[in-house]
Amino acid sequence: MSYEHELTVLNPATEEVVATVPAATAADVDAAVARASKAQERWASVAPADRARLLRRFADVVDRHVEELARLEVREAGHLLGNARWEAGNVRDLLAYAAGGVERLNGRQIPVPGGLDVTILEPLGVVGVIAPWNFPMPIAAWGTAPALAAGNAVVLKPAETTPLTALRLAELALDAGLPEGLFQVLPGHGPVAGTALVEHPGVAKIVFTGSTRTGRDVMERCARQVKPVTLELGGKSPNIVFADADLKTAVDPFSFLDNSGQDCCARTRILVQESVYDEVRDLLADAVASVVVGDPADEKTQMGPLISRQQLDRVRRLVPSDAPGLRGSAPDGPGFWFAPTVLTGEAPDSEAAREEIFGPVAVLLPFTDEQDAIRLANDTPYGLSGSLWTRDIGRALRLSKAVKAGNLSVNSHSSVRYWTPFGGYKQSGLGRELGPDALTAFTETKNVFISTEGPAQ
Repeated sequence: MSYEHELTVLNPATEEVVATVPAATAADVDAAVARASKAQERWASVAPADRARLLRRFADVVDRHVEELARLEVREAGHLLGNARWEAGNVRDLLAYAAGGVERLNGRQIPVPGGLDVTILEPLGVVGVIAPWNFPMPIAAWGTAPALAAGNAVVLKPAETTPLTALRLAELALDAGLPEGLFQVLPGHGPVAGTALVEHPGVAKIVFTGSTRTGRDVMERCARQVKPVTLELGGKSPNIVFADADLKTAVDPFSFLDNSGQDCCARTRILVQESVYDEVRDLLADAVASVVVGDPADEKTQMGPLISRQQLDRVRRLVPSDAPGLRGSAPDGPGFWFAPTVLTGEAPDSEAAREEIFGPVAVLLPFTDEQDAIRLANDTPYGLSGSLWTRDIGRALRLSKAVKAGNLSVNSHSSVRYWTPFGGYKQSGLGRELGPDALTAFTETKNVFISTEGPAQ
């Protein structure tokens, strides 16, 4: 298969061309890694306080451009304007949070006989970050901000459909005073630029967010060089609703419709205790029917389009128009639109009930008791996130231990906070991002023993 040396960015709401950008080749990746390696050597020698100050300045520059970045995100990704403002603000906040860790990247002193033993956390070198299209700005920052804070250089490859905000962030980094070559963005095709970045011997670590299938390929390629990886992959998160829950809050349709369902943490399996199944179905029918789908730049819009024709075709394949369910409405005409949908006739082992659809679609399934809820919740290859809804604290604790997922919320639909760790079980990935330990994931631990007994006589 041949690839064009140019990427065309479409507005998902109109299918109009927003921009064209050059697509990086393997030679471009090689040159970028060489520049990054030189910049990293200088960056690692910068005093921690000065490195932190530059990252805070980067955060301040992003803050001054939040509206610009948000409107760019609306055009290239079809995100709601309010959501896009939050995403740009999240980049700012994560840079500031990572900057606070620079001067707290501490090793340890370990008691040993005959001397002093200390550990030193040293930067890896050049880190490759491969970001997805569903949340282009925040997820790019999840890898970039802590990697830079820990003393590394970053080469970021954004998704083919959403390179524009990443390119603008790289410009803002230079405006803030970060050294040339330290943070570079290389738009390109995954099999070309992405593969070259993963396989490059000068790249010390890869951070990848995307599909489980591609994540396996990235892991295999890194394994040949014994190169560390962080993988955030697919999800099929449960929303477990017991009869004693606050049902109107628990069945919030935006737990699976946010970002048009293009969210690995979307609560796309709604597991409901049998005694309240009919009530929940009726609540969902009304809620889904009332969702306002349309122009993402309009402040009144509640859900926008899917990212691309390819993604729309995938959702249509997995969710036939005649499948039993509850449906809202979506615009006709140009744009990649799919109506909000809750499938009600799926078996627990069906493809729609177990596999990630990545669209505005959930599956409604009944359960009998706690053990049945746990069985259904864990009956998927994924384990990224989920919600538990009950007024029984003991039950909440029991299920929190039993459900195999990296991020659970009790009586809440939240999953991601930049000050807490994030990652998945099973085929949802490897490693953790964000939180107080984020910087250490971009370091090597060196152990140094200093004898106090003097040289041998």
